[in-house]
Amino acid sequence: MSHAHELQSISDDELLRRLSQLLSQSRRVESDLVAHIAEVDERRLYAREASSSMFAYCTEVLHLSEHEAYERITAARASRKYPMLLEMLRDGRLHLSGIGKLAPHLREENCEMLLARAAYKTKRQIEELLVELSPKPDVPSVIRKLPDRSTKTPPRMPVGQLGPEGVTSLPTPEPGPPKPPAPPSVPPVVEPLAPSRYKIQFTASGELREKLERLQAFLHGDLSAVIEDAVTEKLERLEAKRYAETKSPRKTLQQTDTSPRSRYVPAAVKRFVHKRDGGQCRFVNEQGRRCTERRGLEFHHHDPFGRGGDHNPDQMSLMCKPHNGYLAEREYGKEVMKRYRKNGDRVSEPAAVYDLSRRDFRRHLLLVLKSPERAVSRPSKAIALPDASLQDEGAMEVASG
Repeated sequence: MSHAHELQSISDDELLRRLSQLLSQSRRVESDLVAHIAEVDERRLYAREASSSMFAYCTEVLHLSEHEAYERITAARASRKYPMLLEMLRDGRLHLSGIGKLAPHLREENCEMLLARAAYKTKRQIEELLVELSPKPDVPSVIRKLPDRSTKTPPRMPVGQLGPEGVTSLPTPEPGPPKPPAPPSVPPVVEPLAPSRYKIQFTASGELREKLERLQAFLHGDLSAVIEDAVTEKLERLEAKRYAETKSPRKTLQQTDTSPRSRYVPAAVKRFVHKRDGGQCRFVNEQGRRCTERRGLEFHHHDPFGRGGDHNPDQMSLMCKPHNGYLAEREYGKEVMKRYRKNGDRVSEPAAVYDLSRRDFRRHLLLVLKSPERAVSRPSKAIALPDASLQDEGAMEVASG
């Protein structure tokens, strides 16, 4: 039995248990590896292996990448002075990237405090922790033009042709248009400078620069303040559209009808659920850990709408797309959801229906299916598809008629 087939046959709980065990083993091996690198570096044993430095030995003899070598050597040298780093690396409280960030700031007087605060933190969280110790000044707002990286076409050599009287030169062909410059590969930079202060750097188009200058002319402020105002206004519009956030709501939650007459979630319910859940996925596992995702959130019905559940906010939560799908698999089964995704079905909120009877809808649908041009040229009423079965009926009538 292949290893991949063996993994496919084990249960979910067993797979997670094995992964946790393997990660623990990996951390123990990583800690021992760093300790061995520290001892080899201290004894300068790389010299007897024809390497001029520990870095050269790691990359040329051990075949580590430059990044892998740098991280492990940095951690190894710091661990000789602060052995607690190896213990924290072994039990998972720290990772190599975090040790690399912490090492230049560790002192005898702050080592215990700093390592305790850095435990189980991500790299970005450790960077934010360190700026509390040594904040940096604000950077100026700057817009500068990047150098032109378009590649010039090399000059073409004359082309020769072999004939009866020797080689004759042919006219040099005209050079083709220069290749467009390659898109920038440098990712945006978000670097903490001090508590609640960040340096943000990215590459923008000429159109964006022009828009920023036009916006700055209206607002008469620093570039960072102009961008913050624009982002705030855009965010308010998106939250109003997605979560019905508004300063003067039309209806309160008590005035809202939450019956399951439509898949549309009432605005008051959206506002309440979004505020209650703090704009964060509300999924909590058996150990009490809550999902931290804040992007792509969806409204989840604990009592599924497809089975008659209503829009009572007590029965709804914000969920990220993966957890919403995970709960749907638990409710309907993996095979049902697999077929659902394979067919490309998507559930969307229905558009408004403007007093259109079933008979009028059937007539309009037949017109669309038989002659789309006539239907587009004579739009009379905005309609919404009541259900898929009615569309199927119209298609069947067209096929039979």
